[in-house]
Amino acid sequence: MTEHGQSTGAPARRPSPWAQAVTALALVGALGIGLWTVQQTSPSSAAPDGTPSPAACSSGDSAGQTSSRRVTGAQLCEALNRSDLAELLGTPGQAAKTANGSDGSFRTGGGTEIATPSAQVEFDTYTVTLAATYDRLPVAGSARLLGPEARQRTFLGRPAVLYSSRTISVSFRLDGGDSRSEPGVPARVVSVARDAADSGGSFEVSLWRADGGVPDDAVLLRVAGKVLPTVPRWAGGA
Repeated sequence: MTEHGQSTGAPARRPSPWAQAVTALALVGALGIGLWTVQQTSPSSAAPDGTPSPAACSSGDSAGQTSSRRVTGAQLCEALNRSDLAELLGTPGQAAKTANGSDGSFRTGGGTEIATPSAQVEFDTYTVTLAATYDRLPVAGSARLLGPEARQRTFLGRPAVLYSSRTISVSFRLDGGDSRSEPGVPARVVSVARDAADSGGSFEVSLWRADGGVPDDAVLLRVAGKVLPTVPRWAGGA
């Protein structure tokens, strides 16, 4: 009998809290965690002395991106995979193992397709994701959809909500048998409105630990505070 393959925990974008309520989906949080579809990725390499080099995002095709009103997974990856990310996480000296982005989407019950580009950077200690949701739903008021511990707040001058989610560990059989999923490690997420007027959509930063511990909110907010203002078109809210 072939043994189960390795388990993996990674983010898969889901609708924002309001969208989940509207479409009557089971509420797990604005950021669900499942299999990660990689469209832009570059594994880490080694320096001549054998020291691992940080993973770099694939350059991709940037044609037309400057005129687009939406960021891409590659752009989010470039914003997230900054040279001081390990220091912001409180783990200076660690090198990113993987860095990737995805231009995903989901379809509402009414048939509208919502773009949800996202990016992920993985270290030995932490995994961080950055995502955008281009729906027309506000962040204000969404805390009540995210459980009793969710907290509405203002962050970087915009409506935001801080809440808990959880990864999903996916196991699969090497012989092609049925896969299975189960709850993984706890994650902390901050969802921030795409503009100060909260006219719809959000940017989200999520963080979880490899050891299964609950991430420190101070670490999450420190990363988000540095990363979000560098996302293309952040200032304009587009």
